[in-house]
Amino acid sequence: MTEFLQQLLNGVLLGAIYALIALGYTMVYGVLRFINFAHSDVFMLGAFVAWYAVERLGLPTQSLVGGMAALLLSMSVCAILGVIIEKLAYKPLRQRSTLTVLITAIGVSLLIQNLAQNSRLGFGPNPRAFPALFPSRQLHLGALTVSTHQLVVLAVAVGLLGLLYWIVHHTRTGTAMRALSFNATAASLVGIPNDRIISFTFGLGSALAGAGGVLYAMNYPSIDPLMGTLPGLKAFVAAVLGGIGNLPGAALGGLVIGLVETFVSGTRLSTFRDAIAFGILIAILLFRPAGLLGKLKVEKV
Repeated sequence: MTEFLQQLLNGVLLGAIYALIALGYTMVYGVLRFINFAHSDVFMLGAFVAWYAVERLGLPTQSLVGGMAALLLSMSVCAILGVIIEKLAYKPLRQRSTLTVLITAIGVSLLIQNLAQNSRLGFGPNPRAFPALFPSRQLHLGALTVSTHQLVVLAVAVGLLGLLYWIVHHTRTGTAMRALSFNATAASLVGIPNDRIISFTFGLGSALAGAGGVLYAMNYPSIDPLMGTLPGLKAFVAAVLGGIGNLPGAALGGLVIGLVETFVSGTRLSTFRDAIAFGILIAILLFRPAGLLGKLKVEKV
């Protein structure tokens, strides 16, 4: 029973990180109806921004203030980067086919990865040890062992998910986002600045990806320019599993994928944990293409 509860806790923590990344995918899809595959590389950049904040700017490690400063800096830089990517790469293609935008998204992803691996322009190909941003202690809750880093990950993830829900459902900008996702033409006719809302959506999603990168690196403290590929793909699976374009669905999907991956890792099938995650994607597309919380929509062509 103790091992089950320990694995359950680990799965929830991993699922919360996947949920943060998946929300970025699903927000962009909800507004523009395409998948931003460069999102996983923004996740990677978030971890490297925090690393540079400590190694180059001298932010203190194992400090609550220093850790929060590094986290906020990563989110801010990633938000700005998300807006720049949208303006330069995606905005000129809004009237083009979905396939054109999809190929562009893959190209942007590969561009960021290759620039990051360049020793002169980026971070270099070698892995870097990620510093301990927050105070690190082991806490014993009965038979369970919990680190303060895990508690920080859970608190930050839940807080950001709650903040996102409040923005989307209780602010004028969130109302504009929902209107734009429902009908972009009608939204512009009633005075909603579509370009500004789209940029805000990209910035918000990228900030969540940056936070996810920092939280992921805290749990798996080795970062490299390709670190976002597999977590990004799993977060995409989570978004599809929950219902692409559905925010609660993305959060639920991230939690499910995190739990499945963690529990599979504790069995003889541990070497197949990634295959099982993508097997879930195939199964959901075959048997429930709208996802767990999504609804099928009929489109006129």
